[in-house]
Amino acid sequence: MSDRSPLHNARFAYIPKMPEILGSSLASIEAVPVSVVEPAHDKEALKKIFAHSYGKPAIRFSAGSNPSSNKTMTLGVLLSGGPAPGGHNVIAGLFDGLKKASPNSRLIGFKGGPGGLVDNKYQEIDAALVDSYRNTGGFDMIGSGRTKIESPEQFAKSLSVAREHSLDALVVVGGDDSNTNAALLAEYFASHGEAIAVVGVPKTIDGDLKNEWIEASFGFDTATKVYSELIGNICRDAPSGRKYWHFIRLMGRSASHIALECALQTRPNVALISEEIEARKTSLSAIVETIAASVAARAAGGENFGVVLIPEGLIEFVPEMKVLIANINELLARDAEAFKALPSLEAQVGFVAEQLPGESRALFLSLPADIRAQLCWDRDPHGNVQVSRIETEKLLVAMVKERLSAMAAQGTYKGKFDYQTHFMGYEGRCAFPTNFDADYCYSLGFTAFLLALNGLSGYIASIRGLAAPASEWVPGGIPLVSMMNIERRHGADKPVIRKALVELEGKAFKRFASQRDRWSKSSDYRLPGSIQYFGPPAVTDMPSILLQIEGK
Repeated sequence: MSDRSPLHNARFAYIPKMPEILGSSLASIEAVPVSVVEPAHDKEALKKIFAHSYGKPAIRFSAGSNPSSNKTMTLGVLLSGGPAPGGHNVIAGLFDGLKKASPNSRLIGFKGGPGGLVDNKYQEIDAALVDSYRNTGGFDMIGSGRTKIESPEQFAKSLSVAREHSLDALVVVGGDDSNTNAALLAEYFASHGEAIAVVGVPKTIDGDLKNEWIEASFGFDTATKVYSELIGNICRDAPSGRKYWHFIRLMGRSASHIALECALQTRPNVALISEEIEARKTSLSAIVETIAASVAARAAGGENFGVVLIPEGLIEFVPEMKVLIANINELLARDAEAFKALPSLEAQVGFVAEQLPGESRALFLSLPADIRAQLCWDRDPHGNVQVSRIETEKLLVAMVKERLSAMAAQGTYKGKFDYQTHFMGYEGRCAFPTNFDADYCYSLGFTAFLLALNGLSGYIASIRGLAAPASEWVPGGIPLVSMMNIERRHGADKPVIRKALVELEGKAFKRFASQRDRWSKSSDYRLPGSIQYFGPPAVTDMPSILLQIEGK
């Protein structure tokens, strides 16, 4: 990459902070078993599937001794799933740890994710390559992909490629599905008598890969700060122009951690949390009523503007929408050929409406035409509705407009409602990582190396105490199997890592819930500004608000 920006060049010089123990000589870092960690659910079923991996202890790296500290190794690494800021620093930490043990060690990057492992597409990662990507965003050093290693042939090819390269370990950087794959690979290698360690690293901007041992997935901090800056700018624009309500959809299909963090960062007038919608069994009309009430209350004070935050996967959590989507999925799976044979989109939408049961039909017909079309046409390879592509913000705008018209006719609303819609997602996935993510990712990479050095297969790198300064962080690892349960996927029971959703009894949600009524009527916006890389630690190194609250 030529003609780099001044910031790009300056970031190369940043030296990530890491836990004090990781700065010690490798000979004095010991992998100490802490306690056996078992899954919360489906223990017997998981014990059968993971006969070689089940029942392992959590690990903490502490001062001690390590006789294998100067071992020469060959490691493989792959990036899986969507990019998240800091991925290159994971590779940098892994590389530096490997070379610290032995200059003759090798790091092989499998190109394009798990597919690169199966197809043996790779490149050797050397110092020059690593140095040209330190502290930068993106996954473009070796690329990423969404291939799932599922078939017997794919597992066999993965083992064959690992043997061909004489790998001592394979590091899988990814989210819940990718690390589920890592656990299955670890078990497969062990069941075939191979001492090739498979180590996971927790990645996802959605923030839904976390538990007692993994306090955050990397990339969440940077992505939410990118979104929060943009939302804050809109929060400043709204009272400047005083004429628009901004409906902002945010990434996060399964969990609303991004929406919750951005709400705490910016204090919008309305922020919807999918998990609460589901738990309270809140209807679509009740959601619309909540937004319309805020619009009306603010209009009564002369403020015909505001900001609404909407999680990407909201409609999957609304009870009647969940039923509607399930009915459409079933209908189009059953009558796929008849549906495809219809001559126009209008005819196809009409066909779906005719076939739906009563309540779902009424709901379907009440939706705006473009949303009806999206429900019929935006489908994944399995034939299911692609919820992330449904423009929920536009659906809510249309329904709020309709509700406000009814309120105006009743004399309960006097004001002007105009709007802008936004979607924030890809803007946050490849940003320069914050200092926090740069530090965290480098430390995760170094920790993954230590797990590999100690032959700890089927583990995911874990760093605890993230609300404290980096020097106080506690590195270690936990067995991937301990994070799993059995779920029904595509007609079969599968072991998967359970997604971590927003906890409605958690400190962060309670903080949000205690303030939102005031936000709905006021213009008490908070303006976080852009990510800062230079300056006092209070400005440059602060972790997410969720971590600050939950870490106390």
